[in-house]
Amino acid sequence: MIKKGEIVYGRITNILGYGAFVSVGEYDGLVHISEFSDNYVRDIYDYVRVGQQVKLKVLDVDERNKKLKLSYKFLNKTRGVKGEVPKYNIGFQTLRDSIEGFINKQIKEHDDLEDVEKVEEFLEKNKIS
Repeated sequence: MIKKGEIVYGRITNILGYGAFVSVGEYDGLVHISEFSDNYVRDIYDYVRVGQQVKLKVLDVDERNKKLKLSYKFLNKTRGVKGEVPKYNIGFQTLRDSIEGFINKQIKEHDDLEDVEKVEEFLEKNKIS
């Protein structure tokens, strides 16, 4: 006898657009598409395949008909991404400190600025002095 709230293992027997059917011993169960993820589920095949053994939580039991309502997301939820927060240099650099890097970056981005005359034309055209 399976009870509500138990964790069970079942085998996926069929997948339709609205959910996956699961065999759990003598019980037949359904994992509704909304029980695969808290996010939008485009395709149930992104989560399970027919014949796959899965661990599920029992949401409801119909003993008379031997039917189960099951949840996949309760036990298989991705709870955020573990990682480091990127470190940024926040602040201001004076033009004097950053002009050389700016000019080098512009020269690298514009292959046509290889000689001094073309650089002067570029600076004139863009009013950088």
